[in-house]
Formats: sequence, structure tokens, C-alpha cells
Amino acid sequence: MKEYDFEPIRGLPEQLPPGEELLWQGAPRWNVLARRVFHVRKIAVYFLLLAVLLAFGWADQGGVAAVVQGTLWIALLAALAIGALALLAWGMARTTVYTITSRRVVMRIGVALPMMMNLPFAQIRTADLRRYADGCGDIPLLLAESARPSYVLFWPHVRPWTFSPPRPMLRAIPDVDRVAGILADALKAFAENGEEQDAASDSEAESSPAAAS
Repeated sequence: MKEYDFEPIRGLPEQLPPGEELLWQGAPRWNVLARRVFHVRKIAVYFLLLAVLLAFGWADQGGVAAVVQGTLWIALLAALAIGALALLAWGMARTTVYTITSRRVVMRIGVALPMMMNLPFAQIRTADLRRYADGCGDIPLLLAESARPSYVLFWPHVRPWTFSPPRPMLRAIPDVDRVAGILADALKAFAENGEEQDAASDSEAESSPAAAS
């Protein structure tokens, strides 16, 4: 049995109910997660600067041999740290599935403990867009006040440093403009359908007294 074989539809815990359509599925790009979540570039620069600063002390103590030996140790530590973070980013991207249907956003997240986060359109107030130069981007969601998502449970699929309230986020998505358009159209159609249902209910309520008389 392969991982997630229990899912009737990839990224979803059950079959979609009648009338609900699957519009899009995708996952974060692992190298974007590595750069923007785990900041591997900044860590590489940190180790480089550390090696340069320490090289002066090593040169005074042991000459060129000490500089080479010290630099190799720093390079080894940098490779281990960056490699571990890159592996974690790859694992997160591999186990994450974002799903947009005609009624909700579903996020399958978690490496060691997979979780399904179901976000109905009725609870989504706004959806923003943050685009990067490489075409990837993020889509943070602002939920209804009654919804209280956990920043810890959603991390890193949540808008950074936004705690009150936390904002779940589709993160590091390739071709984010197209995905944002799909979500915007789905939210608009859902809202319009809700307004039509409300109008139909009001019309029925107004006609009931006349029918009774």
C-alpha cells in the first residue's frame, strides 16, 4: 500500500458530494519553500560570512593550512544545515495537496502527521495574492471571525507573522495568477448562487400569505 492510498480522490478524505466540482489541485514548489520558508539562501550567506570572519583568526594561528581546514568544517556544517532544510521543504511539498472545488478549499498538509483542513467558501471573507518574479506566489485567505484557525497547525501554510487572526495560505504555488483566477471565479459564483437562493427564499416567503388568503 502506498502513502495516501486511502484517499478516494487525491488530496480529499472522501468523494465530492453531488453538485460540487473539482476545479484545481496543486502543491507548493519545494525549492520556493526552501528559499522563502526555510531561508536557505540567507543561511548560506551566513555561513559564508562566518567563514570569512574566522579565516583571519585561523590565518594568525596556523597559516594557510588552518584556514583551509577551518573553511572545510564550515562548508560541511553549511551543507548539512542547508541539506536538511531542503529535504524538509521537499517533504512538505511532496505531502501537500491544495484543492479548490466549487464550494471550498481543502488543504492536505503535514509530513509526519498528515491533516485535512477543510475551508468552506462560506467561511472565506477575502483571498489575496502575492506574486513572485518566477511566477510562483501565495494566496492568503481571511476567514470569518467565527473561524479560529491555529497558526501552529497550519504552519508553514499560513501567512507569516500574522497571528490575529491567522490566515491560512496556499503557498509557493506555480502559475499563481491562473490559480488565483480560478479561486476568485469560484468564490464569485458561490456568492452569486447564495444571493439567488436568498432571493428565491424571500420570494417564496412573500408569496405565501397571498396563497393562504
